[in-house]
Amino acid sequence: MTYQSCIDWLFQQLPMYQSKGASAYKADLNNSLKLDNYLNNPHRSFKSIHVGGTNGKGSVSHMLASVLQTQGYKVGLYTSPHLKDFRERIKVNGKCISKKAVVEFVKQHQAYFEKQSLSFFEMTVGLAFTYFNQQKVDIAIIEVGLGGRLDSTNIISPVLSIITNIGLDHTQFLGDTHAQIASEKAGIIKPKTPIVIGETQLETETIFKAKAKAEDAPIYLANRLKLKVPTTDLRGSYQYHNAKTAVCALKVLQELLGYKISKENITHGFLNVIKNTGLLGRWQILGESPKIIADTAHNFEGLSYVIPQLQKLNAKRLHIVIGVVNDKDLSRILPLFPRDAEYYFVSPKIQRALVARQLQLKAKAYKLLGKTYSSVQSGFLAAQLNASSSDVIYIGGSTFTVAEVV
Repeated sequence: MTYQSCIDWLFQQLPMYQSKGASAYKADLNNSLKLDNYLNNPHRSFKSIHVGGTNGKGSVSHMLASVLQTQGYKVGLYTSPHLKDFRERIKVNGKCISKKAVVEFVKQHQAYFEKQSLSFFEMTVGLAFTYFNQQKVDIAIIEVGLGGRLDSTNIISPVLSIITNIGLDHTQFLGDTHAQIASEKAGIIKPKTPIVIGETQLETETIFKAKAKAEDAPIYLANRLKLKVPTTDLRGSYQYHNAKTAVCALKVLQELLGYKISKENITHGFLNVIKNTGLLGRWQILGESPKIIADTAHNFEGLSYVIPQLQKLNAKRLHIVIGVVNDKDLSRILPLFPRDAEYYFVSPKIQRALVARQLQLKAKAYKLLGKTYSSVQSGFLAAQLNASSSDVIYIGGSTFTVAEVV
């Protein structure tokens, strides 16, 4: 089995939420628990931090990994989805899992996976936990895939849990109110395990506090605390909230859990997130004159930060290359986009992509006008050809659109 055939098998044979959508969502942990027992419970060999939330969980995870690496800990980092390469999902001290390790794991356990009809995500979580065990990491930062309570990662017993914020995303699985989604995400709050909440609304705060009380878990509301937020190399304006959440988490690690983390290493860790962890697609500057920016924000909460930051750049003209998935609530996100920009409607190369022509028609209702293109790359090229040096090109709407240009 070559690495490519192994990856093809993982992606194609069994459903993967990122490409297939609802058919890949499993509403229980039975498979994950069975797989964990079959693999001899690898996650019990290392300490972990569990990071959930609607937006920012990837950025917070990478910030924490960067700081802990700088301090000298051996850090596992599990995140999803990937942008360019499957191996981005599983890293130790910023280095992706080897192709050999992926192939050996799949070859060894393929018969079991097929017999149990495991999902892409369940297998990937098993691979991550096995690899972190083999690598003898000091601590692993585990990002929730979808929701919390029923997510495959929720078999761990972390030293600390984090929920960044709550927004209306994946409502077909998690509920269509902030309270319902908060209840699902609160499922990662564990007995006597400290929980950091990044941002709250009145209705979500009540749910988090009630769940923390029921679990006898110390709760910390980052947005209520006066914390000094260090400068980070992640440039999106929304990163202030993520950085504050990460600082709160580091404070809990230091003061409650006894982790030794110096101020100097916190400063260096925040300044070198991209270098230390390889994070991509967060207000990523791809070029100057014209300025080219790619960002993975794809829901109301994320875009409500990104679009105003774009408009503050005072570009002579703004060119927006946009592609989305077909289950996105466009009535919430399209009104955020500026009417005076030029649009390049595209469709990323996944099954869940919304056809560019349909996106164009939906956008027209909000007076967002432009042409359709046969691919993300052709739309991006057209924007580059049309833009002058004082213009700005933005690529976004979906992680998968960004993945094709970064």
